[in-house]
Amino acid sequence: MKALGRLNSMLETLGARHRRRVLTPRRGLDFASNDYLGLSESAWLQGAAQKALDRGVPLGSGGSRLLRGNHPEHEALEAEAAAFFDAEAALFMGGGFQANQAIFSTLPAGGDLILYDDLVHASAHEGMRMGRADTRAFAHNDVADARRVIADWLSAGGSGQIWIAVESVYSMEGDLAPLNALSDLAVEQEAVLVVDEAHATGVFGPHGKGLAHGLKAEVLTLHTCGKGLGVSGGLICGPRLMIDALINRARPFIFATAPSPFNAALVRAVLAHLQSDTGLTEAANARIHHAHAEARRNGVSPGALNSQIIPVILGDEARTMQTAAALQSQGFDVRGIRPPTVPRGTSRLRVSITGNVSQANITALFETLAHQQSEAA
Repeated sequence: MKALGRLNSMLETLGARHRRRVLTPRRGLDFASNDYLGLSESAWLQGAAQKALDRGVPLGSGGSRLLRGNHPEHEALEAEAAAFFDAEAALFMGGGFQANQAIFSTLPAGGDLILYDDLVHASAHEGMRMGRADTRAFAHNDVADARRVIADWLSAGGSGQIWIAVESVYSMEGDLAPLNALSDLAVEQEAVLVVDEAHATGVFGPHGKGLAHGLKAEVLTLHTCGKGLGVSGGLICGPRLMIDALINRARPFIFATAPSPFNAALVRAVLAHLQSDTGLTEAANARIHHAHAEARRNGVSPGALNSQIIPVILGDEARTMQTAAALQSQGFDVRGIRPPTVPRGTSRLRVSITGNVSQANITALFETLAHQQSEAA
């Protein structure tokens, strides 16, 4: 069969480039997940799950939200999330990828401009590809370049609504968006600032509300629930009219089975916990600060360090995967990241400081990595 032969050839080519992906089990200490608060397997979250079961929350939804799949747990979560993230309204979706697809394929109209940071999530690109708006990139975290791209678009006759799409914490670089400057630009241009808070929620901002909290611009935020919050799903938070438009027009919402009400109950519990107790966020930031100090002390990541995501750029794809495998064999689950996830020539170890490791574990990782690098040199 031609299709199978073509697929086999594609996979062989990926293998020759050290880019073929395979599913691998967890190996050792967690320096690879996005479980930044250590909630996903915690006794506390298991207790919250038992309470939800005890009060009869269903495990499945049985249909889309616009049919019988809507449940009081969904609506309670959305009301509480809107209050927690200081938004007019919120919409709970199955995941962050689905939520970004919904935002960018639905809200910007034909004749609008989506101006996006060059390193935004693949899910945002999928949403833009599905939509009708004009799309243009600006250089990563470069507000001056964003302003230049807008000026070029306007001079070419652009006149629609401008949407500026960024992440607050970038998933592979670990750096932070200049949100205050971007907010000022959005105010100047009467633009909507769309901020993907996937890697900030639960970690940054008051009570883990994220970094877009308190900006002056019109803001639409996405808070994924499967990273820092330890569960799954995605919350879109913003003006009520935008949320209502998504309910009425977003195909990834309308035609998808609703998230589990049980899952909604767990997210509710996590948000309530964050609101009442800052301990989780404070502990996460203590781990991050310790990791930055250890990375610098061992000369492992000489660049700027800003978050729980620490990239160790090795460049070569084979070397990256070999180094990751060596760390895994010594009990540290660190994964290698290759193109096309990152640009060619920037293959890296993505060290994630999760809530499942101690400060002693962090020190041991960076000392081991430094030893490996000195031996390779």
